[in-house]
Amino acid sequence: MAASDQIPGQEYDYEALPSNYGLGHNMLAGAFAGIAEHSVMYPVDLLKTRMQILHPSTGGLYTGLTNAVSTIYRIEGWRTLWKGVSSVIVGAGPAHAVYFGTYEIVKEMAGGNVDDGHHPLAAALSGASATIASDALMNPFDVIKQRMQVHGSVHKSLMQCAKTVYRTEGLQAFYLSYPTTLCMTVPFTATQFVAYESISKVMNPKGEYDPFTHCMAGGLAGAFAAGITTPLDVVKTLLQTRGLAESEEIRSVRGLFNAAAIIKRQFGWAGFLRGMRPRIISTMPSTAICWTSYEMAKAYFKSLSE
Repeated sequence: MAASDQIPGQEYDYEALPSNYGLGHNMLAGAFAGIAEHSVMYPVDLLKTRMQILHPSTGGLYTGLTNAVSTIYRIEGWRTLWKGVSSVIVGAGPAHAVYFGTYEIVKEMAGGNVDDGHHPLAAALSGASATIASDALMNPFDVIKQRMQVHGSVHKSLMQCAKTVYRTEGLQAFYLSYPTTLCMTVPFTATQFVAYESISKVMNPKGEYDPFTHCMAGGLAGAFAAGITTPLDVVKTLLQTRGLAESEEIRSVRGLFNAAAIIKRQFGWAGFLRGMRPRIISTMPSTAICWTSYEMAKAYFKSLSE
């Protein structure tokens, strides 16, 4: 509806989908958001992965986040911080297209767009459904990414890494961590979406396009969700990098509970908090960028229909 044709007193409903605003637009907005999010914050994600490795090689031992940055920069060079980024660029676009496309479909079906009210259950269901669908596509790319991020990794490219993992460990290596990933990302996404919708309703009750609100709500929601799901992220990292471990016990890890038992036995409960700081530091701006980019793309597409 053009601004000049708007009924007096009727507010422009930013959240409602116009008749010519289809699933494809949501998926394009999601792909844009995913690539922007993962690319910008990739170096911090690499630091998180390295700090979560249980038995890193000598050059991969760090005393903290600052030490990790300075050591990598001094010994390996700044380009190392971007090693493996091609995997997330290739995978994040399609995965986030599926992610936000599923989110909008389920949210509509669950009644999340019925009125201006707060619908936390619809948001949680939408978020959980979105992550199940997108992670099925993204998990192999995430495995490749972490194999390339580890200190001393011999993998030089996405395709070379994928071929090596497939040849030496089989197709199952790309999905061994999928159940753990879902155990982490389903509550992460459900929590994030509920928090995002809740914070947005408080900061922006009219539901208008407001970059500041989307950025703040996205960042706070992501930080909260990242903190409470860090233990499962540590387990996931162990499963996805097992093929590079020197420990035979880790190389032969069988699944979520076996991996958790190894972490508990070797490092105690504190082992499940490894990498929490860089995880929150990377997730907070990542989700802020993701939501801001997504809402910006949505606003752009909707402006074309006015």
